[in-house]
Amino acid sequence: MGVEEVVEKSRKAKEASLKLGVATTPVKNAALEKMAEQIEKRKEEIIQENRRDVEAAEARGASSSLIDRLLLNEKRVREMVEGLRQVVSLPDPVGEIIEGWRTRHGLEIKKVRVPLGVIGVIYEARPNVTVDITGLALKAGNAVVLRGGSEALNSNKILVEIMRNAVKNLVDPEAIQLIENPSRELVGLLLKQDKYIDVIIPRGSAQFIRFVKENSLIPVIETGAGNCHIFVNWDADLEMATKIIVNAKVQRPAVCNAVRKVLVHSKIAEKYLPKLVDTLRGYNVVIKGCERSRMIVPTLVEATEEDWYEEYMDLTLAVKIIDSLEEAIQHVNKYGSKHSDAIITSNLQDAELFTRLVDSSTVYVNASTRFTDGGQFGFGAEVGISTQKLHARGPMGLREITTTKYVVYGSGQIREI
Repeated sequence: MGVEEVVEKSRKAKEASLKLGVATTPVKNAALEKMAEQIEKRKEEIIQENRRDVEAAEARGASSSLIDRLLLNEKRVREMVEGLRQVVSLPDPVGEIIEGWRTRHGLEIKKVRVPLGVIGVIYEARPNVTVDITGLALKAGNAVVLRGGSEALNSNKILVEIMRNAVKNLVDPEAIQLIENPSRELVGLLLKQDKYIDVIIPRGSAQFIRFVKENSLIPVIETGAGNCHIFVNWDADLEMATKIIVNAKVQRPAVCNAVRKVLVHSKIAEKYLPKLVDTLRGYNVVIKGCERSRMIVPTLVEATEEDWYEEYMDLTLAVKIIDSLEEAIQHVNKYGSKHSDAIITSNLQDAELFTRLVDSSTVYVNASTRFTDGGQFGFGAEVGISTQKLHARGPMGLREITTTKYVVYGSGQIREI
């Protein structure tokens, strides 16, 4: 049954995508509004089904970070609804003429934005992703094949059922597909459906994303892990730095834009590090440190070489003393995941050098890494945060899930050479 489910649902999504690709903006917006209305109306059912997933995860001894990613409450359901309505308000990218010109042969050439077609999304734990991605995909004229984690199956099933029923009188509900069979073997099968699926977007751990890249016949847009850094420069406003670090570490430690490493300039380390550690420990943060850090604060846990690569999914943070801006940049580029990194500084020269040389999708000056998010960027929601350089980078909104084609009008021209 699992094999047939993957192939058949991928095929149906492909057929539906051809019709959805020519749907008008008013029709797509009406479908999204219906989705928002029905999710809002049936929020108690959604929360009830999500509770089943959460209780099962707790019974298995799941980590607090996984439970946080899995949980849906009234606030998070409301955020999903608001995200859909934000997408309604955004300009429709499909049909946008990016550029146009006339050739010497008299041909009229237009470069036009079009849907990708069918987007396969493989993700873990977070059921809000089910709604965010579906809303963006439909607005951009794409069908979706969703393969959420087995731990969120009840949540995903109710959400997909609601969305399919909501749109059925406006667009083909087959454009929204959920692979329900929890078998992990089916992920490999899904990655072979290049006949029907145009792009795969994986969301999850670095190991999982690497598996997808190595086994997919379908082009992959990599959404990377978040080993995010904040560098506190020698001239930083230290009160502001602490405020930013606390926000980036404590608010939601399991999400990919949370900070995992803090680099502190050696000129301020003796003064600043003890204060930062005291503040973070007030939030129950476990702090690991390099050898120089532990000379200043001996109670820090020793950080190993592996720690600098680690994407902590809980209230764990590693700190390192750095002697220069150049060393900070080298450290971030060596150990970081090309997601989101920040510098806290008072001088424009260092800020500009950091933003130019740090090889990450999003680089901040005097702001929290937690802003790397489609909603915060004004995209309504996001399909994911791409850490690669092709075909999109950073938070992926509507434009990032389209491609282009050339439309050429002639009047009988033929090529002579």
